[in-house]
Amino acid sequence: MKPSGKPPLPAPPVSAPNGEPPRPAPGGEGLRIGPESVGYRLTQQALVFGGNTLTATDLAVACGRAAIGDPQLAQNLERPLVDSAMAEIQSRVETAIDRVKLSHNNVPVVLVGGGSILLGDSLAGASRVLRPQHAGVANAIGAAIAQVSGQVERVYSLEQTGREQAVADCSAAATARAIAAGADPASVEIVEIDEVPLAYVPSNATLVRVKAVGNLAHIGGKTPKSPPPPGEG
Repeated sequence: MKPSGKPPLPAPPVSAPNGEPPRPAPGGEGLRIGPESVGYRLTQQALVFGGNTLTATDLAVACGRAAIGDPQLAQNLERPLVDSAMAEIQSRVETAIDRVKLSHNNVPVVLVGGGSILLGDSLAGASRVLRPQHAGVANAIGAAIAQVSGQVERVYSLEQTGREQAVADCSAAATARAIAAGADPASVEIVEIDEVPLAYVPSNATLVRVKAVGNLAHIGGKTPKSPPPPGEG
C-alpha cells in the first residue's frame, strides 16, 4: 500500500498487518495489534480458516470488507472489538500516509497487497483511494518484473593468471550463473566488479567478485535452463 502522487522520489510503501493478531493492551486499556504475525500460517491459524488465532484478516471478514475462508467462523466476534480494532488499523495507516506526504495536501492512495482488505474506501489524508485490478497479487507482479542476478567470487593467483584473465573468467561464471537462474542471455550485463588483494597470502592472491544481472527470460512460458558455471557443476 503506498501513497500515490508525483513526488520527486518514490514514496515508501505503507504496510497494513493482515496477519497480526489483535489483543488487549497491557493494563486492559485499548487493543494491541502486532508486532507478532501468523505470517504464512494465516491459512492454518486464522479463525476463518478453522484456526484458533484471531487475526486482522478475521476482523476484515467480520466487518464485511473481505470474503475469505469461511465467513461464518468470524460472525461470533463482538462488534465493539471488530470496530475498535479496524479503527485502530485505519488510524495507523492514516498516520503513516501523513508521514510520507511531501505537503499538507491530500494525495491519491493506491491500495495493493493482502493488507488492502483492512481499509475502507476513504482515508484521512487521501484525495481518493484506488484499488487496481489484481491488486492482491502486487508482490508477485513486482517479483516478475525484477531482474535476475548471478554473483561469483573466486581467489586467483595473479602470478599465474593475469588480472584481465581473472576478471574475464569470473565475469563469465557470474554471467552463466545469472542465465542459469533464468536471465535472458541477451540482456545480461556485468554491474559490479570487486578486487581485493589478500594480505599474507603468497602468489599475489586476489579475491575477485563479479555480479551480473539480466531481465527475466520467458520461452514458451518457461525460463530457460542452462548448465552451472564452469567448475561448479
